[in-house]
Amino acid sequence: MSGTHPRRSPDPDFPGDPAEPGGSGSTGPDPGRLVLLTTSHRVAAGLLSAPAWRALRGADRVLCRDPGHPLLPHLADAGISVVSAPVEGFDIGEVVDHCSGGRTVVVLAAADGETRLTDDLARRAGSGRVRMPDLELLPGSWDLPGARLLDLVEVMDRIRRDCPWSSVRTHADLAPYALEEVHELVEAIEAGDRGELREELGDVLLQVVFHARIAEEDAGEPFSIDDVAGGIVAKLIHRHPHVFGDERASTPEEVREHWLRTKATEKARGSVTEGIPMGQPALALAAKLAARARTAGLPAVPREREVPGPSGDPAEDFGQRLLALAAEAEAAGVDPESALRAAARRYRDTLREAEAGRAADAE
Repeated sequence: MSGTHPRRSPDPDFPGDPAEPGGSGSTGPDPGRLVLLTTSHRVAAGLLSAPAWRALRGADRVLCRDPGHPLLPHLADAGISVVSAPVEGFDIGEVVDHCSGGRTVVVLAAADGETRLTDDLARRAGSGRVRMPDLELLPGSWDLPGARLLDLVEVMDRIRRDCPWSSVRTHADLAPYALEEVHELVEAIEAGDRGELREELGDVLLQVVFHARIAEEDAGEPFSIDDVAGGIVAKLIHRHPHVFGDERASTPEEVREHWLRTKATEKARGSVTEGIPMGQPALALAAKLAARARTAGLPAVPREREVPGPSGDPAEDFGQRLLALAAEAEAAGVDPESALRAAARRYRDTLREAEAGRAADAE
């Protein structure tokens, strides 16, 4: 916020009369300037904007009520003295008095904010009894996109240390939760529920951060969330030469060709089936195998009419037919897993309608 409080007409019976020192009229000393300087704890202390450093260096007084504010050592190194204020909050009268006479006072906001200060300033300005200094909110540093991920890492680190359950979890313990959260994410996507989508993305992200935190403690091959992020960043850059390099790709198909060619070089696989997780849902697994085969120019999974007659084993016969259907769906650009879930969801609704009809008939 900035600006001064509106001036009032002279009133000899009103304490804020211009004739009185500190009144809201135009006479009297210059009320000065009060700057509330905010910083982000997610940015390294000392990395401040140029306007913030100018305000600090030009201030007649710098106040801070947080004795552990991370910026204090950097201000001391810069030769800027900071006056400690009571931890419980500022005396707004004293702060305004410090500004009187055209002086500039910078308040270095504590991490928990300065609600009491701003509320007191608002009440004082609203009374119309005091000429207020020019008020300015100055962000000295601010969050970059993704900065809240640092909070997640910090919270996860504390939970791993202090929570009796979380502190003893292993990768194997968490594996079922990872599958569950991914399935719930897919369900939110297919349902088109934006609120659920946001929440489930957070749950999946938690699994990543939790596993990375556990990995830090491995005696043989430790790694951290920074190693995980660094690895995927390097992979993305390498696999997108049309974005970060000299390659050219103007269509999704050309991008896919780049991607497959780069992956084949990286992995140097002896078989197109290598790297396919066999533990994924069966329809998705069948479609993935069929896609790899088609991309490599290998024989596609036979269609149902080409499948040999019954083998005498019902499980094998049904499996072969399902495999053929999954391959047919993949070739048509349909995800068989999603298609079956959608059909099952419609079937569920049909069953519920039938149940409701039966209940109504019974009444």
